[in-house]
Amino acid sequence: MAVEVILPKVDMDMATGQISRWFFKEGDTIAQGDVLFEIETDKAAMEIDAPASGILRNVTGKEGIDIPVGQTVAWIYAEGEEVAAVPAAVAVAEAAPAPAPVAEVKAEILAQPVVVSGKDGAVRATPLARRMAREAGLELSAVSGSGPQGRVVKADVEAAIAGGLKAAAPAAESAVPTAKAAVAPMSDDAVLKLFEEGSYELIPHDTMRRTIARRLVEAKSTVPHFYLTVDCELDALLALRKQLNDAAPVKKTEDGEEPAYRLSVNDMIIKALALALKEVPDANVSWTEGAMVKHAHADVGVAVSIPGGLITPIVRKAEEKSLSMISQEMKDLAGRARNRKLKPEEYQGGTTAVSNLGMFGIKDFSAVINPPHATILAVGAGEQRAVVKDGEVKIATLMSVTLSTDHRAVDGALGAELIGAFKRLIENPIALVV
Repeated sequence: MAVEVILPKVDMDMATGQISRWFFKEGDTIAQGDVLFEIETDKAAMEIDAPASGILRNVTGKEGIDIPVGQTVAWIYAEGEEVAAVPAAVAVAEAAPAPAPVAEVKAEILAQPVVVSGKDGAVRATPLARRMAREAGLELSAVSGSGPQGRVVKADVEAAIAGGLKAAAPAAESAVPTAKAAVAPMSDDAVLKLFEEGSYELIPHDTMRRTIARRLVEAKSTVPHFYLTVDCELDALLALRKQLNDAAPVKKTEDGEEPAYRLSVNDMIIKALALALKEVPDANVSWTEGAMVKHAHADVGVAVSIPGGLITPIVRKAEEKSLSMISQEMKDLAGRARNRKLKPEEYQGGTTAVSNLGMFGIKDFSAVINPPHATILAVGAGEQRAVVKDGEVKIATLMSVTLSTDHRAVDGALGAELIGAFKRLIENPIALVV
């Protein structure tokens, strides 16, 4: 009996993925465990093994297009087994709407299905279908879904409107309008009407950009951000960094010899934030509606810029690691992040994060919290400034840092305690190595 090959879910937030390349073609003989294809998610590229041995047939998963998780992309037949034209499961999957071409990007935003509560229970729907139903005043639970697993898609809402489906009865008015009711973003058409036709080009959003946009909107809409900024003197830290780098042992490589490690200021910032969270454990938390999640270790995510967006690989138990270990781990994580080779467990979770734009000359900024984190530290450039010490004006190297906190979990006083501990560690850096 033929074995179906499906697009697997390899990321917690994944609803669609792209096959970046097939390693076998239609009609090839494959063995179970062979690398069959490479799947590209919003954050990583992963190789998927063949689930069975046999002959690859009915390859419907095309390279470079969004494919829903769980959709059949090919079948593996036994030697001599009769091949169906298109297996039934594939036919059902292909009934789902295809991604919009470039010309239609302005009219449709492709994103993963969401669950919407209706009076008839939970309804699976795309964001566009949900918006169209809301604008038309339709009860989404009354619309029949034709997408995968009964998902309501754009065509279903249009059919319901054309068929005269009655609008939902208005809910009782609330004394306080909800946040969703207050938000009315400009439509794609409204934006494009502001510009002369032909004066722009439409570049479709890839999976990563759509996911980043969705998560940022969710974070800023649902997390009450609170910001705290301090200036940290860096001169002692820079001197210690130079001393440690100069004392680094030499290791042999294929190209000769090189230092066993090369510490960056960012490596020391990661360690300082981890130790600060150990010193102020009540700030090392995540918010849930049922309880506060208090973490035993400081797992520090570090924002890494990659083509098309950014990703935040995580240094686990950073408070327990030496500076050289953190440095080597970050070089490995950042390199694989840029090549989309991180595993999901290397960028999912974490208890806090660091976003450093100092290398771009940015003096200070405020970063957006990435749930389930309750904090994120935005790091600016170190620069020489005039400071007053003992009544005299002197020159010191200062770095501005801004701590964003989820005010539900880390209030002002607790956040001030955390950033104060971080400042002390940066300005007395010997604590980072003892």
